[in-house]
Amino acid sequence: MEMSEEETSVSGLTIKITGKGKDGLVMAKDLHSSSLKSSMESSPYNSPSLVSPPSSAFVSALQSPYISPRATIPKPQEDSNSNPPLVSSHIGGLQSDDIPSSSYTPPSDLYEYSDDPADPKLKFVTCVPVPDPGPRISFSFPVPRISFAKAPVSPASNAKLRSCDVFVGFHGQNPNLGRFCKWFKSELELQGIACFVADRAKYSNTQSHEISDRIICSVTYGVVVVTGCSFLNHHSLEEIRFFTQKKNLIPLFFDTGPAEIMGLLNCNSLDKECKEAIEGVIKCNEFKLEANQGNWRSCVAKTAAILRAKLGRNSVAEKDFVGEGFEELPYPRNRFFVGREKEIVEIESVLFGVAEQDHCCSIPVIKGEASGQSEGLADEESDNVSTKGRYINLEFGKSKEPTPEAWVEPVMGRSWTKRSKFRKSKSENYKSLGSGVICINGVPGIGKTELALEFAYRYAQRYKMVLWVGGEARYFRQNILNLSLNLGLDVSAEDEKERGRIRSFEEQEFEAFKRVKREVFRDMPYLLIIDNLETEREWWEGKDLHDLIPRNTGGTHVIITTRLPKVMDFDIMQLPPLPLSDAMILVRGRRKKDYPADELESLRKFDEKLGRLSFGLWIIGSLLSELPISPSALFEAVNQVSTSFEDDSTLPAGEQFFKRNPFLMKILCFCFAVLHQVNGRSNGILASQMLLVGAWFAPSPISANLLATAAKYMPVGGNRFKRWTKCLSLAFSCCGECGLATQSEEDCANLLVKLGLARRANRQNGCWIQFHPITQAFSMRKDCLSAAKATVLGIRKIGNPLLNSDHLWATAFLVFGFKSEPPVVQLKAIDMVMYIKKTALPLAIRAFTTFSRCNSALELLKVCTNVLEEVEKSFVSQIQDWCQGPLCWRNKLKGKQRVDEYVWQDVTLLKATLLETRAKLLLRGGHFDSGEELCRTCISIRTVMLGHNHAQTLAAQETLATMVRMRSKI
Repeated sequence: MEMSEEETSVSGLTIKITGKGKDGLVMAKDLHSSSLKSSMESSPYNSPSLVSPPSSAFVSALQSPYISPRATIPKPQEDSNSNPPLVSSHIGGLQSDDIPSSSYTPPSDLYEYSDDPADPKLKFVTCVPVPDPGPRISFSFPVPRISFAKAPVSPASNAKLRSCDVFVGFHGQNPNLGRFCKWFKSELELQGIACFVADRAKYSNTQSHEISDRIICSVTYGVVVVTGCSFLNHHSLEEIRFFTQKKNLIPLFFDTGPAEIMGLLNCNSLDKECKEAIEGVIKCNEFKLEANQGNWRSCVAKTAAILRAKLGRNSVAEKDFVGEGFEELPYPRNRFFVGREKEIVEIESVLFGVAEQDHCCSIPVIKGEASGQSEGLADEESDNVSTKGRYINLEFGKSKEPTPEAWVEPVMGRSWTKRSKFRKSKSENYKSLGSGVICINGVPGIGKTELALEFAYRYAQRYKMVLWVGGEARYFRQNILNLSLNLGLDVSAEDEKERGRIRSFEEQEFEAFKRVKREVFRDMPYLLIIDNLETEREWWEGKDLHDLIPRNTGGTHVIITTRLPKVMDFDIMQLPPLPLSDAMILVRGRRKKDYPADELESLRKFDEKLGRLSFGLWIIGSLLSELPISPSALFEAVNQVSTSFEDDSTLPAGEQFFKRNPFLMKILCFCFAVLHQVNGRSNGILASQMLLVGAWFAPSPISANLLATAAKYMPVGGNRFKRWTKCLSLAFSCCGECGLATQSEEDCANLLVKLGLARRANRQNGCWIQFHPITQAFSMRKDCLSAAKATVLGIRKIGNPLLNSDHLWATAFLVFGFKSEPPVVQLKAIDMVMYIKKTALPLAIRAFTTFSRCNSALELLKVCTNVLEEVEKSFVSQIQDWCQGPLCWRNKLKGKQRVDEYVWQDVTLLKATLLETRAKLLLRGGHFDSGEELCRTCISIRTVMLGHNHAQTLAAQETLATMVRMRSKI
């Protein structure tokens, strides 16, 4: 399309007007003041006219010599002899973009595109003459700025528009371009830099253009996101030339580079303005900012740092997203990841709306005749889509030479994610492309977590941060609130009164949850991975999953791995087993040994017996890599494992998975035997005991030190594997020479990783591992409750509430039981006192104060109080039995009774502490009646046990006085 430029005279001033060529609708000719006046009186499309009314907050543009005003022309009279143009289209801008704003707005459905012609966001006009809103007068640098305003500019409006530091201009239909620019805007605002982001080609009225022009003149720096489409749009050309002359242009190349842009200068058909813009971009490219699909995060951070330094904002502290000991991804990348390329492409297609096709620009419109013929046909069937005389060339961007004839101005509003035949074949199971949530469904051990982890590592640069959340029902709520530590949010319970009243616990919990939700689901792009979601409803309060994940996720993408066949109305991707070729690579092990044909047949037997389950194949490959044993010998050894352990008495409650996979259970029993055989020859800590106690911890990373401490509390005798380890002694005769012997707790943890039963975790301090859910389910057996007690004792000794919050909750479930679940571990009175004092009480206080888990913390403290009351009742019963029993029996138990008196005193004083703590927490929620009752009981206990003037008694009295004063004020 050729552009023509003419100069016209208006009141003695020369104005350069950019109009359309022969193929356009109109040409700007003989523009006189009389016609200009008539055009001001009648504005097409009911858009605001050039003259703003006196009451308008926004009037004409700033008095600047660099920006010329927009002029409208009178509507040409229709002539029956005139030939109408072939194609005419009018682009209606989105309503949300009509009035530009530099302030933050909640995320909208901006990325949801539609191919429906009735969609108001997408307007096409058929091949008939349509009134044009008039060409926009381009930036004409030698000509002074003129204004058609009748009213003076409001100082308040000018001050508001001049508050922007940076203007960010972009143009293109790629939704990833808009996503990138929104991210850049959010990052600048986070750094304290006010910015304005706009694709001015989408503005449909004059007022929006005037506002953006005034902002362009007032900003300190202009960032233009340069794409292949930038030089086809006169708005982008204006921005580049204007900021280049002011010497404050910072170009940022998006999916292109300086070399490609320089290649355009070889085109003879480029006009002068386009060449000036290209030369300006190359000249100002001192920072070499190039954003491609592999460096979005780095490019955004680098550009923000440059602007912060240029604006003198070095003193503005960057928001601390990272909490203590936080690692973005919980596990290191699997170097032996196999296959799943098709699934990764499909996830990318669902989340980003693109798959295996890179477009340098938006889909162009190719003009054609009514017969349906079009230029650039590349596929006979579906490479061109006809829409009433217009043709979309899907092969755009594949030509080697970038000619202006191929780079046609795109139709605004056309969806980047148009469902072509290719994309339908790739993602026909999904409801819509460009969705923000996808669920990966599959049986246990199929590789859902591995797929999500690999996707996170591949596409981490497209996100501000990857947030990994465990979806297990008991810990899901706490895991969501833990994100506040990573994001630098304060979700703690507040003491202050709000508008003369104290907020209820429900309001405080809702506000804490809302803060996390508001931070995660906005324009700042995060990748939220919810791993192993067990239920659609939250375990503690039964809330719906939609309370966490909104319908519009903003710039954030959510990946959910689950065994559930359906999760709300989210898109589901059923994960199939690996293909045979990939399965054989996985089962051969990390060392990729070469086996003869008969041994390969044994590997195929493993694949058949396991049903191509990825977890089982990985364990077999790990055994073949670490043990000097052939596949055939390993297959025979596994088959020798007795099936007597496959009855219901040894299975975990409610677990039917192993009944459907008996061969996998044999493999796990074989691994237990290997651990026992290897560790039996060393003096170190038995790795098998670490595995048994690890089954009762929470499904989150555990330090090797904590596992070893808990394993020390395991009873020494009672080898449960004795009956079948003897028959496997021949297979283990070489284990002592295979390098698996352990000497330290870290060696034992590494052994569990080598055998495929656990995986390493990314933590800063020490060695951390996490067991596979199938491994935990197998080790959590009904006939080994001593391991559960050892877990509780180990946590009580070295449990750190800051690092082991989930594991502390896990032991609380074991000791107290919650809801309908009975306690699993029975502790002695002295052990119970120590556990509540060192574990339960700090856990409840931190959950309340740090995460606003008010009801959960109070429920835990109430359960602890009830347990101590039961202990007191047992002491009273013992005293009664001792007083009423025979004299000889009393003398026999006299020594033991003296010890119980000290324990009884500790139980009673700890109960008073719990009552006082509950009263203080109830005070924060306005529960004065219950708090006063508990506080008075605490005072009575301490008065009897410690005396009226004891410090603890006086502290309880002060707490009661505070409650009385607050009650009178509220």
